[in-house]
Amino acid sequence: MACGCSGAGGAGRPVSRRCFLTATAGATVAAGMLTGAVSAGLEPAGRVRPMGPASKVVPRVKAAFVRRRAPYGMRWPGAVYDGPAARAQYTAALHAAATRLGLQVDLRGEPIYDLAEAETWVAEAKTAAADCLLVLLQDRQEHAWPTATLAAESGLPTIVHAPLGTSFTTNTRDLARKQGCILCATDDFGQVADGLAMVRAHCRLRATRYVVLQGDQRYETQLAQLGTTLRYLPAADFLEAYQNSPVTDEIRTVAKAYMERATGITSGSPEDVIRGVKSYVVARQILEREEGDAITMDCLGALGKSSVSLPCIAWSHLLDQGIPAACEADINACATHALVQYLLERPGFQQDPVADTSRGTLIGAHCTCPTRLHGLDQPPAAYDIRHHHGNRDAVPRPVWPIGQRATVVQFVLSQDETQPPQMIISTGAVTGNRAVPPAGGCVVSVELKLDGVSDCLDYPGFHQLFVCGDFGRPLRAYCQLFGVEPILV
Repeated sequence: MACGCSGAGGAGRPVSRRCFLTATAGATVAAGMLTGAVSAGLEPAGRVRPMGPASKVVPRVKAAFVRRRAPYGMRWPGAVYDGPAARAQYTAALHAAATRLGLQVDLRGEPIYDLAEAETWVAEAKTAAADCLLVLLQDRQEHAWPTATLAAESGLPTIVHAPLGTSFTTNTRDLARKQGCILCATDDFGQVADGLAMVRAHCRLRATRYVVLQGDQRYETQLAQLGTTLRYLPAADFLEAYQNSPVTDEIRTVAKAYMERATGITSGSPEDVIRGVKSYVVARQILEREEGDAITMDCLGALGKSSVSLPCIAWSHLLDQGIPAACEADINACATHALVQYLLERPGFQQDPVADTSRGTLIGAHCTCPTRLHGLDQPPAAYDIRHHHGNRDAVPRPVWPIGQRATVVQFVLSQDETQPPQMIISTGAVTGNRAVPPAGGCVVSVELKLDGVSDCLDYPGFHQLFVCGDFGRPLRAYCQLFGVEPILV
């Protein structure tokens, strides 16, 4: 059956979805492969395989229960507390968390019964260069809190679990805001597991190898404040690989899946989508060749004057697979993407911040946004396909749910590497998805009303990430545990 569309669609000219899909049928693709790609959420056999150093990290945690040897008696937690049962319960929870997070946990065979044993345990952990100390309190008396303090002052990141009955606020006050330590004063072991997830994220961030496509030289450097490795490659590497890569059945399969899932085609052509997915395949090849964990590119500088597709779809697809992919070779954004993926297990939306004074809101505007806003294991958000704000290429524009809680986060790394990293943190709610056009700017323009912020004209930072969900508390805890200075807006 003939299609009445003329291919390119023209700037701002809508293309019917039927014509858009029909135009991608130039390659013969097995029906089973197509069905699998769509039902699996745009994830055919050629998805990115984790190959970088961060994917191989196994953080080491030294853990120990702490209590007196004698019966509890009248002193808290009291004779009503079943210490052996609680120890068994928390041991099982710890092992479950370690399995899920991929941690190596060295749990002391017997509780720490006095301060001398505590001193030996901490010294052994420092000698072994453990990534974290986990103090599991089962007592409020005698050496319990001195042991927690000893661990917190060891120089190793320390998590203290103090279930109900093991603390008064007089016990927790001195460690509550101490850098390098977080307190989980709760019966809910899930908060401890969240702390362990911070340890995993930090270790992975430290081990990450970021491929940076920028300039014309190949070299490697390190972010001293985080440990992250930056492997710079000439931007021409991407151009050359793109020009030498054919359009394969896999590329057409992924492109067709993107178009079939789209709620509408606002502008662009099937070829725009195919070229964008081709950029994804090229990026994947480079990551595999370099054994990289993450990627970024000076996209406008490298590709803006060429006919090669800007990697908006490519980066969106990588983010949806759990691969940090930052726009414009922005190193602050690189670090933030990695932390968000590793800690929150969902992708973030890197954006240019825009204030709306009539509504008192912050608008995040950019052309690369992931679709799995609620988590890597969750269905993609509804999206349409349209041109980049430069009236070229193809961009998936997800619709952020109105009322959805959201977080703004960004690492701020000083040029002075002796200074600790900072982190901008705000929370709020989605109030809109601004239409572009008729407004100008980037086609993904998400509007947030931030908690306690009435004027966003001087909002700090640039290329902050918007993340679906309220993550202010765990991000602040991460900052405290790893010596990051929070900038709370």
